[in-house]
Amino acid sequence: MRTIGLIGGMSWESTALYYRIINREVAERLGGLHSARLLLHSVDFEDVVQGQRRGDWDGLGAQLADAAAGLQHAGADCVLIATNTMHRVADAVQAALRVPLLHIADATAAAIKAAGCRRVALLGTRYTMEQPFYAAQLQRHGIDCIVPEDEDRAAVHALIFDELCKGEVAPSARTRLQAIVARQVARGADGVVLGCTELPLALQAADVTVPLFDTTTLHALAAVDFALAGA
Repeated sequence: MRTIGLIGGMSWESTALYYRIINREVAERLGGLHSARLLLHSVDFEDVVQGQRRGDWDGLGAQLADAAAGLQHAGADCVLIATNTMHRVADAVQAALRVPLLHIADATAAAIKAAGCRRVALLGTRYTMEQPFYAAQLQRHGIDCIVPEDEDRAAVHALIFDELCKGEVAPSARTRLQAIVARQVARGADGVVLGCTELPLALQAADVTVPLFDTTTLHALAAVDFALAGA
């Protein structure tokens, strides 16, 4: 079994999901008391959030690149950035590595294509919805994105940072997200990407009328595929 390197803490709520999904999947596939070989570098999310607000993507890229290099030095055979937004600096992180960085949007694109979807709604932080890095990665796979209108983008961003990152999952969160998804479906979306690793805390596939792509689960399962390849 290969060793997975995970850069987490952004937020720790979703990092806990990664840890659970990866280990449960390894146990399911291998049986017995098997669990994943996994190294975790967990950052202080407040430092990252402040860097995002300043637009200091170069500084954040250097910080995550250093974390990734440390995981590689400790024995990681691959690295994951356990957040969608910070794939804004994926190229800087991969440049610091000899091992592969498993990109969250690549894992998501594979699932979107398998479902036969071609035009998906992208929900996430403002950075993910408004900056081109994520949509461009999906476009490389032939997938187009719709992002919500400004009011809905602000609502999703606030929900993520003010509630979900703090572990607050009110029933109203699902209702709010359902309404936003419905508006994107009306605009022509044939699927919805939960492009923030906290969003699966509030919205599940049964809650919407189109295929839902849970990037947290898809990314975690891609790590397991890599770790167990040839095992």
